[in-house]
Amino acid sequence: MRLAPLALALVLAACAGTRPPAPTSEAPPPRGGDDGLKPYAQVVPEAAESEAGLFTVHRLGDRLLFEIPDSLMGRDLLSVSRIAQTPAGLSPFIGGGAKVAEQVIRWERRGDRVLLRTPSYAAVADTALAVSQSVRVNNFQPVVAAFDVEALSPDSAGAVIDVTPLYTKDVAAISGLSRSLRERFKVRRLDEARSFIDGARAFPENVNVRHTMTYDAAEPPRGAGGTGTISMQMFQSFVLLPEVPMMPRLADARVGWFTVRQIDYGRDEQKAAERRFIRRWHLAPRDTAAYLRGELSEPVEPIVYTLDPGTPERWRPYFCAGVEDWNVAFEAAGFRDAIRCELPPEAGDSTAFDPEDVRFSTVRYVASETRNATGPSVSDPRSGEIIESDIVWYHNHIRSYRNRLMIETGAANPAARSLEIEESLIGETMRQVIAHEIGHAIGLPHNMIASSGFPVDSLRSPTFTDRYGVGPSIMDYTRQNYIAQPGDGVTRFVRMIGPYDLYSVEWGYRWYPDVASPDDEAARLDALIEAHADEAQFRFASSFGGFNPDAQTEDMGDDPVAASGYAVANLKRVVPNLVAWTSTPGEGYDELAEIYGELLGMWRRYQGHVVTVIGGVRATPKASDQTGVVFAPVPRAEQERALAFLDENVLQTPRWLLDADLLRRIQPTGAVDRLRAAQVAVLGQMLDPMRLARLVEAEAIDGGDAYPLLDYLDALRGAVWAELGDPRPSVDVFRRNLQRAHVERLAGLVTEDERPMPSSVRFLSVDLSQSDVRAAARGELRRIAEAAEDADAEDAATRDHLDDILARIEAVLDPD
Repeated sequence: MRLAPLALALVLAACAGTRPPAPTSEAPPPRGGDDGLKPYAQVVPEAAESEAGLFTVHRLGDRLLFEIPDSLMGRDLLSVSRIAQTPAGLSPFIGGGAKVAEQVIRWERRGDRVLLRTPSYAAVADTALAVSQSVRVNNFQPVVAAFDVEALSPDSAGAVIDVTPLYTKDVAAISGLSRSLRERFKVRRLDEARSFIDGARAFPENVNVRHTMTYDAAEPPRGAGGTGTISMQMFQSFVLLPEVPMMPRLADARVGWFTVRQIDYGRDEQKAAERRFIRRWHLAPRDTAAYLRGELSEPVEPIVYTLDPGTPERWRPYFCAGVEDWNVAFEAAGFRDAIRCELPPEAGDSTAFDPEDVRFSTVRYVASETRNATGPSVSDPRSGEIIESDIVWYHNHIRSYRNRLMIETGAANPAARSLEIEESLIGETMRQVIAHEIGHAIGLPHNMIASSGFPVDSLRSPTFTDRYGVGPSIMDYTRQNYIAQPGDGVTRFVRMIGPYDLYSVEWGYRWYPDVASPDDEAARLDALIEAHADEAQFRFASSFGGFNPDAQTEDMGDDPVAASGYAVANLKRVVPNLVAWTSTPGEGYDELAEIYGELLGMWRRYQGHVVTVIGGVRATPKASDQTGVVFAPVPRAEQERALAFLDENVLQTPRWLLDADLLRRIQPTGAVDRLRAAQVAVLGQMLDPMRLARLVEAEAIDGGDAYPLLDYLDALRGAVWAELGDPRPSVDVFRRNLQRAHVERLAGLVTEDERPMPSSVRFLSVDLSQSDVRAAARGELRRIAEAAEDADAEDAATRDHLDDILARIEAVLDPD
């Protein structure tokens, strides 16, 4: 565990005072024949399987005993609950290793009982202030469980308790099933007869328990078949927290960090003051004098990751490189060799490495078909200090990057034109995924605005991409360079740690001397932000509810229209080659079908990047002493350009996606409907009620350069129904599908009620029943009906289609 050095323990003069007071435990009863306690040897016989550590664990058949020393009573520990093994079909977002709970706990001795309580640091006040008494009485610590003391330790300095019920009964605080999952699968109860403890381990700074929980469920996930059962293995950890918390660093919305949150009632403000502290490892220079001279210093304790012994040897160099790539960012903060990667011990090596020991952070290689990687960490909620983390690479994530390299870069990158991509290229992509997850593990969230800090055309430059990769931050979802065109000469197609990453690590990890509280360093941190305030590559935004065209997932460059144009041009080159690039003698076309399906999804994503420009609002977080507004609607000309792009690439049938030689190898039918679904999905985004409501608001609030809703809907109608401008219109099947979808979406705007949104973006919801959007949609339906009725169709299919359109509109506008 990383205790704050004395030089920093001045640190938390304020924060140490906010710590809830440790409980006053009653003195242990005197040992004697009538004290009701059993002899130690009777409770913990020689046959017990025991292991000493933070506290001692004893296994007696199906029972588990904890022997907790008095010195730990009242100490803060962190309880971390993970699902070690998850049933198939539980949730696409919950896999093995997923963290489901994290909370501070305390063991509290009260006579012949030991309580397990959960103190909270969400509400605090300096104990020297009168208001701290109110904070204490209004934040009473819940008692999660209570245990009888079975015996005292041989030296009488500890208590032995039977904790078996904690792991075999349904204790909500550590359960793997949330309320929503219980409701979804209609869980009736935990079956204690089929719930049991699998094992327990004790280490110097943590104790771990694995246990199986089995639930009766009326509608279990698909993997349970007809058993009516949900079984999962849980992994519980008790981790000792530092006795003196590290001094926290105040968060700033202009720089991206994961945070812990506190409400400080002791602040001299006319409200309960919210304080957010960034989550970071505790780094302090070993050579303080050299550090203050501006020289690099090794940290007192570096961040160390050990590779999982199950990591294939061929990938180990790439994984370690991904970990240690972050040293260049830590150098910006003044630290040399701040993070390092260690190989797993050889078979038979007596090294004490154990991935379940909290002293070791691990890069785990999971044999799973899941196509993902994660970078979770465990942190002290009192200060934000990161204590441990485990990077998880799921085996099949290699497939994701193999496919994406072919689809996104195959046009300009000969090395990506195969199902067997050369090791150096696929290894480099894996390296950068690990680096991205390490970024999370050192405290950095996604920065979805970073990619817009580079001009689109710069990503076609070999010298620029060799130096910077594809974006200013590896924490953005910019994976492969889909902008580079054949002939540009680009050779680096994958991401890398960029200038924003160096800046954010310097901001979060720069060490300042003689700092006694978080407020003392705020001015220096603010100055660092101000120094880069006008540079686009140093902006941060995790996302902005889908309305900011600069902050989107999987986008690239500063111009969504130009970037998507280059992307589509490359896809048009890739499609005719997919059969050749994916064919393997003696095998079928499963790979071709998979990659074509993913290509269609990427095409939709590129169009979505352009859709966001319409009704878009750019957001730039600012402090109140900075000039300018935070939110600025996109100018009309940019929105009209976006609509023109979408007309050309979506509303006009993209027939290049209908490659007959490809499609007739992967499906007997369904190509028309597949394209219909892709087009309709984009059209649905274009008519999203919140997008339309933003157009209404921009016209009302910003005036001049706004794109009025009626002008937009008129232009969209002109594009979707262009054939009706001909004297003898003829509408083919693809356009008929699109036109029906247009009417259906407008009808939804007329008939649907308010569309609910997650609480995080509640301010984006729109009440359609009282919005101009409904009136405008109704007017559009009338205009379409008038045009359809007046049309002199060229052919019977078109006339039938237009008659159907008239019937649909009449059913909406005149349902009686």
